[in-house]
Amino acid sequence: MDLEVRHLRVVCAIAEAGSLTRAAAALCMTQPGISAQLRRIEAMLGGALFDRRQAGAVPTPFGELVLSRAHAILPGIDGLLADTARAALRTTAPDRVRIGSVGAPLLGHLLLAVKELLPHSEVTSRCHYSPATLLDDLAAGRLEATVLGDHPAQELPPREGVALNPIVTEPVFALLPTAHPLAAQEEVSLAQLMDEDWAVPRPDSDRTREYWSSVCAQVDRRPFTPYEAEGRQLIEIIRAGLAVSLCQATFIEVPGVAVRPLAGNPLWYRHVLAWHRDGPLAAHGAAIHRRVADGYLETCAASPVYARWRERHPHAARLAEARG
Repeated sequence: MDLEVRHLRVVCAIAEAGSLTRAAAALCMTQPGISAQLRRIEAMLGGALFDRRQAGAVPTPFGELVLSRAHAILPGIDGLLADTARAALRTTAPDRVRIGSVGAPLLGHLLLAVKELLPHSEVTSRCHYSPATLLDDLAAGRLEATVLGDHPAQELPPREGVALNPIVTEPVFALLPTAHPLAAQEEVSLAQLMDEDWAVPRPDSDRTREYWSSVCAQVDRRPFTPYEAEGRQLIEIIRAGLAVSLCQATFIEVPGVAVRPLAGNPLWYRHVLAWHRDGPLAAHGAAIHRRVADGYLETCAASPVYARWRERHPHAARLAEARG
């Protein structure tokens, strides 16, 4: 892992707050997430940056060195980003439309919609697991639009000048090895999954893992999570028969992996489109929303498990109306 600007911001936030818990709150992260990130930063730099004490976190001499360099570097980085963002707005939009996305099935539909509505614009995209990072980039003018997602009680925070447009709230399904006995069932319960090893995303600024744990606690059990992975790596762990996990309902089964609904639909995920209220896409907001929603329905039809679930629950996953 290479040192990034965000790592320096984490170190400075911990020093300023005086504790990992307060720093996590300031950065909209979880305490386990910031602790794990600090351990990775310390391993990368080669020494402990803070002494963890009962009263809080105190920089070590090595940490003071890193902090002095970070305080010298970050103002220049912030100035550079602000200047280039303003210059990009003046010189490129709407000639270039930059799209971001979390891991969700809407990106392709959004790109097609923008290309159709702005045929003379260059359209680019980049992906990130964290919706918070993408929302920051959108608010700072480094993106024109992005696909985001959140969970109940963890809704995305409003940002000045940003329109958040929900597309749909869908259930979260179980992800199983095809040969697993539970894969023979029409649906599985969370209680049944508690007896298995789990593969889960890392506890960073994406709060998916925190949400899963909070819902699992309602059955008075905590999943055993020996495997931390995302994307293709997580799928390979499931395919190997080593663990179970959870996934978006629109996930299309691949060889060796089975998708099954959760009994009682205890977990949900909301797909959200976001763009600048005064940006080049605002005038096309309703048309973009409609095209992406239609594309989502096509994706649903391509997922047999989810298509059957929607037939049985016709009112549970309605598409939202366009806003702002």
